[in-house]
Parts: sequence; C-alpha cells; structure tokens
Amino acid sequence: MKRGITLFTILLVLCNCTKKEALETRIEGTWKMIAAQTFEGDSIKHKDLTNTTFIKIINKNHFAFFNQENNSNANFYCGAGTYTLQGKHYTETLNFTAVEAIKNHRFSFTVEFKGDTLIQSGFEKIEEAGINIHITETYIKLKK
Repeated sequence: MKRGITLFTILLVLCNCTKKEALETRIEGTWKMIAAQTFEGDSIKHKDLTNTTFIKIINKNHFAFFNQENNSNANFYCGAGTYTLQGKHYTETLNFTAVEAIKNHRFSFTVEFKGDTLIQSGFEKIEEAGINIHITETYIKLKK
C-alpha cells in the first residue's frame, strides 16, 4: 500500500512538472499575425493584413517582431525585448525600438492557446506617445 501511494505521488509530481513546462514552452516559436483589432473609445479598427506580413519570434525569454509590406520596402518596423510568462499573463518589455516614447515600456497581455493559434490581448496606455487602446492579436504558429 505504501509503495502504491509513493508511486502515485511520484507520477502526480511528474505530470504537474510536464504540464507547467508545456505551458512555458508552448509560446516559444515563430508566429504569423492573421488578425488584429484595436479598440479605442467607441471605435474598432481591424488591421489590414492583405498586403503586409507581421512575424513575431519568441524564444525562452526574448521576443522580436517584424512588419513589412509585401513586395515593398515601405512601412517596415520592428521591435524586440524580453518577456515574462506566468500562467496566462504575458508581459513584454520593449527594449529595442525606433520610437523613443515606448522604449523600455512594459506591455501586459493575457494569452490563450487554441491548437496552433495564439491569441494575445491587453491594454496599451502610454501617455507620452498618445496611446490608449485595447488590442487583440491572433497569430498562427509557423511550422519548422
């Protein structure tokens, strides 16, 4: 009986460790934005992705994003930094950007996974940059 309880306890601990590790590593990868909405006051805007590609790369503790119009060098922007993930709470610190007003700002989001889809949503409020919006971004994980 003691042996059975000990074995059950060991299995339970192993399952919990695997589950926690899976949540932390699930966000890692290369993601392509397939939809994005911003909510500002009474206004809802949908990001037009028909002529642009937005890619986000996330590794163990850093992220980077790139956006560029397809078939053009116009409207290229990017950023990068560090992040933390605690359960569904994902926080990016934007360390690298050309926009001084948002450099080193922390952006807090809630993330949700549905299969190979990542949904990221949260408020972005930066008075210095005149930003006060709620965003929802949907990404699909790119295959290796």
